[in-house]
Amino acid sequence: MNREFPPTEKGRRYEMRAQGLRQFAGLKKDIDRLDPFELAAHANLLVVPFEQVSALSEGTREHLLGAGKDAWSGGAASIPLPDGRTLIILNPTHSKNRHAATLMEEVSHVFLGHKANELAVKDPSGKTTKTRDYNHAIEEEAYSTGAAALVPYSGLKKLIIDGRTAREIARHYGVSTALVEFRIKISRLWGLYEKHLFKG
Repeated sequence: MNREFPPTEKGRRYEMRAQGLRQFAGLKKDIDRLDPFELAAHANLLVVPFEQVSALSEGTREHLLGAGKDAWSGGAASIPLPDGRTLIILNPTHSKNRHAATLMEEVSHVFLGHKANELAVKDPSGKTTKTRDYNHAIEEEAYSTGAAALVPYSGLKKLIIDGRTAREIARHYGVSTALVEFRIKISRLWGLYEKHLFKG
């Protein structure tokens, strides 16, 4: 199969890694939908519904589902479970399509060999007891690789040329419209998208 790659060096690098994930998932065509929930099991991830997490105080639960719901998408436990799996919790106020990108980012971290970051934990006096070693490059690599696995360049370009809207492409791949628009822009396909969208 003749596969096309994005025009930027970063884009090509992420695309190649994403293709490895898609091949691992058994997908043959770039038009096929990737299910990150199926792939999560192969990455030794256990996705647990938020309502099953009993260790949270009522106040914390209310904050995460109320005022703080837009400040987080999901999270991975930094300490593995006794069976070696990593616990993943997704924000239940977000859509299934948004969950796909969040989970795919966590899957990408595993397949790319990234180590888990530590979060900052403050005691009641405000003293930080742990710090998070946030690495922007690692987070970008995981998100961009996951996004490319969900919405691969060749398949995206084909659907754009077919005149499909971002919303239609999002439905096709089971992701959010925002993710498709991100992929169109980051892959330098926006001009092509506008040309085919408004050609009629």
